Amino acid sequence: MMKMSKFQREVKKHWYVDYNEMGFPAIQKGWVLPADRWKEFDPFILMAEDWFKKGTFTDHPHRGFQTVTYVVDGRLEHIDNAGGRDILEPGDVQYMNAGWAARHAEDGVEDDVAHTLQLWLNLPKDKKKSETIYQNVYGEQAPVVPFEGGSLKVFSGDLAGVQGPLDSIVPITLSEWTMAEGSEYTLDLPENHNAFLYVLAGEIEAGENEVILKKHGVATLSFNEEGEGASQITIKSNKRQTKVLVYSGRPINEDIVQHGPFVMNSMEEIKQAYEDYRNGKFGPPAE
Repeated sequence: MMKMSKFQREVKKHWYVDYNEMGFPAIQKGWVLPADRWKEFDPFILMAEDWFKKGTFTDHPHRGFQTVTYVVDGRLEHIDNAGGRDILEPGDVQYMNAGWAARHAEDGVEDDVAHTLQLWLNLPKDKKKSETIYQNVYGEQAPVVPFEGGSLKVFSGDLAGVQGPLDSIVPITLSEWTMAEGSEYTLDLPENHNAFLYVLAGEIEAGENEVILKKHGVATLSFNEEGEGASQITIKSNKRQTKVLVYSGRPINEDIVQHGPFVMNSMEEIKQAYEDYRNGKFGPPAE
């Protein structure tokens, strides 16, 4: 019997992040995934790249979605009103399921400038009031798969024969690729996962159509939402010290309303979230 070939992913769209200077203690922000294109990115809502100092993201609430925060540089202190407190270093990841009522703070440490990538990941309607969960995944806890000229670090999902430790309510994959000039690697991803990549350093050729992307380049990848098999994404490094993040997740296909710190399915639910917060249902401040 002839073996069926795997779906080969191409770069569908690509762009570079624009950055804006911010008012102190925030420093700079860019939208890796702009929020107004969430239908295109489903199940992902947005991704922000931020540089900030202590005092920027003090106590605030969330409801109805998840976050995956990757620390690029500096140190990030997490505080939540359930008693959680930790400091994340470069290469660490924090996962939060806001669920029905998260209240936390994310801040730079001492005089550090924290540089982070925060991804907002949707929750299906029946899980928007799930339990609030925080999970820190330190860089050294993520399994590493070596290949010629580089390595793959798996934070989430079953990839390259290893399982990442991040355990999200909506299953996703997250991998960090570190590559020398000339190295090339092909990774299997679920065929029905929507996926994107972000170039943190260096230069790559990505996908079957070999699109060139430099630092701060973003690309969405072709996928087959009705497929049940595996697909492949191939990335080649054109520069030394190339680093790329690849994310994937299965679309939820539900309409959402994102307003401030809340992501729900209707404006009425957004109004209810604000009312619950004003009435103290999110608990005491995170401090």
